[in-house]
Amino acid sequence: MLIDQYAREDVFARVPELAAEIDPVLRHLDSLLDDDRLYQQVRADFGKRYRSTLVHGRHSTPVEVLLRMLILKHLYQWRDIETEGRVADSLVLRWFCRVAFHGVPDASTLWRWEQTLQPETIHALNDHVVELARQAKVTKGRKLRLDATCVQTNIHHPTDSGLLVDSVRVLSRLVRRAKGFVKDQMSNVQQVCRSRLRTARHVAQRLHRQLRRKAEDKEAQQKELYQKLIQTTEQMVQQATRVIATLEQQTGSQAKRLLSQVQAILPLVERVIAQTRKRVLEGKKMASGEKVLSLFEPHTRAIPRHKGGALVEFGRHVILDEVDGGIVTRFEILSHPTEHGQALEAVAHHQAIFEHPPGLVAGDRGVHSADTEERLITAGVKLVAIPAAGKLSEERRIFEHTRCFRRGYRWRAGIEGRIASLRRDYGWRRSGYHGQDGMERWLGLGVIASNLRRIALAT
Repeated sequence: MLIDQYAREDVFARVPELAAEIDPVLRHLDSLLDDDRLYQQVRADFGKRYRSTLVHGRHSTPVEVLLRMLILKHLYQWRDIETEGRVADSLVLRWFCRVAFHGVPDASTLWRWEQTLQPETIHALNDHVVELARQAKVTKGRKLRLDATCVQTNIHHPTDSGLLVDSVRVLSRLVRRAKGFVKDQMSNVQQVCRSRLRTARHVAQRLHRQLRRKAEDKEAQQKELYQKLIQTTEQMVQQATRVIATLEQQTGSQAKRLLSQVQAILPLVERVIAQTRKRVLEGKKMASGEKVLSLFEPHTRAIPRHKGGALVEFGRHVILDEVDGGIVTRFEILSHPTEHGQALEAVAHHQAIFEHPPGLVAGDRGVHSADTEERLITAGVKLVAIPAAGKLSEERRIFEHTRCFRRGYRWRAGIEGRIASLRRDYGWRRSGYHGQDGMERWLGLGVIASNLRRIALAT
């Protein structure tokens, strides 16, 4: 029989079935993300990108598309450019991200919108995801366990000579950019905007070769080379100071932006010079919290491992709370590498979300503090399975050997698996974003992706 055309069919009508075959999680995630509260929280941050973002200008990429692509990125640990390519090439991912046959936002667009998300919004989003888990009966919040881990920042291994070379490189780049703005106000602009990077690298190479030698006067020669490297860095600081004085007279937006960059990096460079002079030339020690470990990630801390492998990791100490069902309810970047007293904050946050205290709180000795157990029991916790630190009394020793305490403490060990999963599958091994806010954004999106997958697998 002669027919004129095939029956019209919606291309995306059968995609959900295909998605269930390719990755069953995506189909469940689609319904979980179809929530107006999620979009309103993200939209509030996106609307602050520019002064008139909400009312003027061309149409942006929809908030729904951006949020779903961010979830995909952290769910599968893709880079921005890889996320763009995979969504563009897959009919299932186009359906999931609500792109259909519109243009897929490129990697730079996704990155720029992602930077507008505030840490407070990330924590609020995770609280809402925990509420979704509660509604889906994945968790009831009866048990709570907490532990901490180190998340490394994206820096090279810090050394005094390496930090000095970084300082010279950054300042040389900035004064070179400023040359076009200050050349009319300075008579010796070539000398002021001169780069000393080659000199610094040459001295650093001589220093590294000197470290491998076994000569008796090696230490004196090393100090002499360090003195030359410090002198080169101080010369760059003097050049940058003169450039700042001239840029302050400029009124253009580019000149002001460059001025803010130089003013932000200059105090860190001066701290690097001071700590190198103190540690190397004077032979004095510095507290770990006072050291500058990176010019690009100044919030980095030196975290002792007390385990096998590397003795020290360079990053931040992060604590996380997990309830029954494998849902991470809270994470926090600690200002100091200590977990003492964190159980109190964990229970307070738990009560705010679940409207009741957990029956069991479990943690290791690092969480213990003098009044932790007493205050938790006053708050309504039935069993606190946190071993006491220090010398134990006979009564305390007997209590920690009871069956209920040992069972509660054994349940605590499960959070080690959750930390391993976050490090392996959701980017908690090393932060991919810059700054402390960027790290909080990176960790939070990883936690949200992990929780959403747990909910999808359980429903």
